[in-house]
Amino acid sequence: MSETKSLLACEGVRIGIAGKEVIRGVDLELRAGEKVALMGPNGSGKSTLVNTLMGHPGYELLGGKILLDGEEIQDLPADERARKGLFLGFQYPVSIPGVSVANVLRAAVNARRGKEVSVREFRKEMMAAFEMLNIDPKFAARGLNEGFSGGEKKRAEVLQMALLKPRVALMDETDSGLDIDALKTVAGGIMKLSGPETGVILVTHYQRLLNYIQPDRVHVLMEGRIVRSGGADLVDKLEEEGYDWLEKSVEERQEA
Repeated sequence: MSETKSLLACEGVRIGIAGKEVIRGVDLELRAGEKVALMGPNGSGKSTLVNTLMGHPGYELLGGKILLDGEEIQDLPADERARKGLFLGFQYPVSIPGVSVANVLRAAVNARRGKEVSVREFRKEMMAAFEMLNIDPKFAARGLNEGFSGGEKKRAEVLQMALLKPRVALMDETDSGLDIDALKTVAGGIMKLSGPETGVILVTHYQRLLNYIQPDRVHVLMEGRIVRSGGADLVDKLEEEGYDWLEKSVEERQEA
């Protein structure tokens, strides 16, 4: 771990699902202003890790600590973590038929700030976010994710991020199901919302997202452990060699 104070940190985190240990001791640090990519093959535990960081009740923390601004948060429920500044962008956002995007956003903003935001103030902020992210304001009246394309669902999440102004954004396979144009739009939105006080963890399989969002650091998760860390050049190596290269490297180290 760096001596610089972490924005978000995992220390020896172990996670179980239905009695089976899936994450087997992960140390991870995110500093303010950083964009960290978390990569790895299917089933390596990437989504399990970020969902547990957010406080998803379906995952059991078997050991270790989760710290936000130096404060232990592993015992807090998801809503409390959200109020403290954690945000999770889902791989498969759920639909809420009959509840408009605007109503969901206003409820979330009120909860995040711990006070009732006036309709006038909220509308002003929402319209500014629409303009910044180049999203049609008519989007606000639609039922959340109801009949949305993959790109529209992800744009809705970036819109939430814009209004909630999280300290830490956990983006779980944001590129999943996006075509090239939607990917560029969503990635551009994340870049606009990244700043010196915000940290971003990007869970992804592919280089294409990281072509638009250049990570400061890259961690590769395999079988519940971080097996390799590096800079953006590690993404290029994975694109060329695949995960087989790392699997062989891990096996060789274990045999040595």
